[in-house]
Amino acid sequence: MIKTIKRLLATALLMGSISSAFAEDLVLPVPTITIYPGDTIRETMLKDRSFPSMFRARSAVIESPVQLIGKVARRTLLPGEAIPTNAVDDARLVTRGVTTQVIFQEEGLTISTMGSPLQSGSLGEQIRVRNVDTGRIIFGTVQADGTIRIGNH
Repeated sequence: MIKTIKRLLATALLMGSISSAFAEDLVLPVPTITIYPGDTIRETMLKDRSFPSMFRARSAVIESPVQLIGKVARRTLLPGEAIPTNAVDDARLVTRGVTTQVIFQEEGLTISTMGSPLQSGSLGEQIRVRNVDTGRIIFGTVQADGTIRIGNH
């Protein structure tokens, strides 16, 4: 019986008598739980959900879980709802006003000091930092370990 139904559905799809909407459902990642602003998105917080092919979001939405994992929610994300691209941001490794290590490295010479970031930043972002000792404002690049590297890199 089940084989017959499957055969009939396959034949109907081939002949175009069933709307192609079934074959063209849009699959998007959605939260499984409520994700609050500032929460880092983990794989366990997401699942795939099918949306009808005629689904039109109010804004551009994320199409793959890979685009979400490790990002930070900028606003509350509700379970089962498509996630707008502007609702998430890169994780901030450096926070404005929170003292962090500033490192200068060149040709075997390493100089380290403390700095106060004048803006928050994520990996690879260039930000302004105030040298705690001199008060001078410098530019540096945020590193994966949360330090800020200055000079020729």
